[in-house]
Amino acid sequence: MAICERLGCVVFVLGKVLKRRIFRVLENLLGNSMDTVGNTLTILLNGQRVGKKRVAVPFSRFTERLLNFMKEQKLIGDIRLQETPKAKLIVSLAYSQEGKGAISGSQRISKPGRRVYAGADFLPYSRQESGMIIVSTPEGLMSEKKARGKGVGGELICAIW
Repeated sequence: MAICERLGCVVFVLGKVLKRRIFRVLENLLGNSMDTVGNTLTILLNGQRVGKKRVAVPFSRFTERLLNFMKEQKLIGDIRLQETPKAKLIVSLAYSQEGKGAISGSQRISKPGRRVYAGADFLPYSRQESGMIIVSTPEGLMSEKKARGKGVGGELICAIW
């Protein structure tokens, strides 16, 4: 009976070890975050807070489109794709003449567990004059002001100020 109990304990411990290894392999394949937009915004803000010139963001097609939109709005500098086993986007951060970052804050609105959509008539207004809400519409990513002007709605991605 004591041998069976010990054997059961060994199998239980080995089971935990195998689960951890499988989890690490999946984490390496899939990346650490499933919320790529939230991860990207956090990387950009943290990079600006410590004064970095460039930051590396995990690649996804949507992240690339979001960063290109932010580049058009002059919230960030250049973007380039780094081809490695895990593709990354290298983003140059934008600063003012005083050294203040172009992005002072952000808030994720639509999340993987709770998507938020709004029609053209129900698009929220950004709280700050210099801020914007990024909306994913059938015509592409745009600010809430431009979407309201075109009369299209969509998914509310995030607010940036």
